[in-house]
Amino acid sequence: MRATKTVRPLTFLTPGDPGWDDARRAWNLAVDQHPTAVAIPRTAHDVVAAVGFAREHGLRVAAQGTGHHAAPLGPLAGTVLIKTHAMRGISIDPVGRTARVEAGARWQEVADAAAGHGLAGLAGFAPDLGVVGHVLGGGLSWLGRCYGLAANNVEAFELVTADGELVRADAVSEPDLFWALRGGGGSFGVVTAIELRLFPVTEVYAGLLYWPAGAGRQVLHAWRKLTEDEDVPDEFTTTVRYRNFPSISGIPARLRGQPCAVVGVAHLGSPGEADDLLAPLRKLGPLLDTMHIIPAADLGYLHGEPERPVPFAVYGTLLVGLPADIVDEIVRLAGPDARSPLLSVELRHLGAELGYACPGNGALPALAASHLLVASGMVPDEQAVDAVRARAEALKSAVWRWAARRTYLNLAGASQDPASFWSPPDYRRLRDIKAVVDPGNLIRANHPVPPAGQRSAA
Repeated sequence: MRATKTVRPLTFLTPGDPGWDDARRAWNLAVDQHPTAVAIPRTAHDVVAAVGFAREHGLRVAAQGTGHHAAPLGPLAGTVLIKTHAMRGISIDPVGRTARVEAGARWQEVADAAAGHGLAGLAGFAPDLGVVGHVLGGGLSWLGRCYGLAANNVEAFELVTADGELVRADAVSEPDLFWALRGGGGSFGVVTAIELRLFPVTEVYAGLLYWPAGAGRQVLHAWRKLTEDEDVPDEFTTTVRYRNFPSISGIPARLRGQPCAVVGVAHLGSPGEADDLLAPLRKLGPLLDTMHIIPAADLGYLHGEPERPVPFAVYGTLLVGLPADIVDEIVRLAGPDARSPLLSVELRHLGAELGYACPGNGALPALAASHLLVASGMVPDEQAVDAVRARAEALKSAVWRWAARRTYLNLAGASQDPASFWSPPDYRRLRDIKAVVDPGNLIRANHPVPPAGQRSAA
């Protein structure tokens, strides 16, 4: 593969080159990637060159901004991994309330840039999460109950298709491709930039409430009742989780080394309105209550997700309801007596705009679910991998009666039947579009859509 050195001006690396191990590394350190080559473009035209080179040499292409969700991608033999992290340009249109974001940008970078104009985007729950991967898979946000999925708040994509063409896909130009990219995953081309909608949000009443894990059953049941209240406004978003805190600095002393039950809150309305809603939870006497008005740009830090690469595994299950007996099962498998290997077991309240399939939405028009169950753990070795996977599967089995028919793409931590992510008509349409734009299946994705007529989704 030394012929790859002729590709310029790309940074193009092959095994044995200086910097190879850093170049092939995913953000998720549990994933050991071994592509045939790594291309590091700085412009969209560099991406065109990388795709052209792969096609000419009988190789496939996989794009990666950060690699948070690299685990389902699988072996990369015969593949050029296009790492877009050097493409970080962001421009804000304050009048049109949009942001043009290049493929390697992280959500916190977008949040900070938008905040300078009194605006906010539908950022993910971690500050260094890549924008492109988040959007292609749907895009949940603290603001999602009010504004919907990030995928359905896109004005346009710029991408390189399998034939090496740089195209713009929007509602008028390439409308089928535009539809597919909004929640259909990364199988349709290498995205080089996205034009996102922004919203006039500058401050949020937000924070965390902590209890000792022994109070978790009461907390989870009180939270469940809160989310069942039909009067809860769309502007009010909450999560609840069991969280095992390590004994490290940066964590409040009273929480260090302790398992806790934690409720997270983000409210776009008045503090008084949120306080009324939180009153039943506060009656349970939290150890710590951090609710206060914060800049909207700081929401990415609220959950306390790792800001540096770590080895982890995550599994998500959409739920169409949350009865009391399901909460009891979650407590049994994740509570203080469960000896759980999981770092976090979390429930997120969905619904509102997230559940509304607005006309004109994309391949993932809405989430037909009331809640999302997320199990995650650190997996520094195979023993930990097995333990985390087994407990996550146990949780999934415990809630199966209330599991939604579909799986949420961005939190499917392992390869699975791609038909499980979309409705049958939408999946057929995605396959038909793939057959038009990439009949040779050159473009790979972590959850691939095969061209119509192909049996394998690899």
